[in-house]
Amino acid sequence: MDKHDMDLQSGISAFEAKEFTLALRLLSPLADEGNSEAQYRLAMMFHNGLGRVQNNEAGFKWMCAAAEQDHAFAQHGLGIMYLYGECTEKDESKAVEWFQRAAEQGLPGAQMTLGMMYENGQGVEKNEEQARRWYMLAEENS
Repeated sequence: MDKHDMDLQSGISAFEAKEFTLALRLLSPLADEGNSEAQYRLAMMFHNGLGRVQNNEAGFKWMCAAAEQDHAFAQHGLGIMYLYGECTEKDESKAVEWFQRAAEQGLPGAQMTLGMMYENGQGVEKNEEQARRWYMLAEENS
């Protein structure tokens, strides 16, 4: 295991132990290098103000960076940001796009949310068949 991997593991451990100052110090350089897991953790810290002042702009920036690299949890997180207008303008159709990408990777939470959006016609045409399909997949993957 090289220093990069050790820093990532240590940063994730610090994050999970709620030692956010340490997590930020360890994960920031990795996020800058393009590590999607580090970017996702930074997004969560900035978005929720963990260990520092909340910074919506940084939260959105890092969530986008990780989501663009196919990090399923970041794609789901970005969908939530667009759905509720957190850190960015509310945009239900963009929310659907990101939930779709996470759902296609098998993330049950995204599949469930996508089903709900099809059922309610949020950001997409109302479609009971699609809603049922995503609900069934979410149940299978839970």
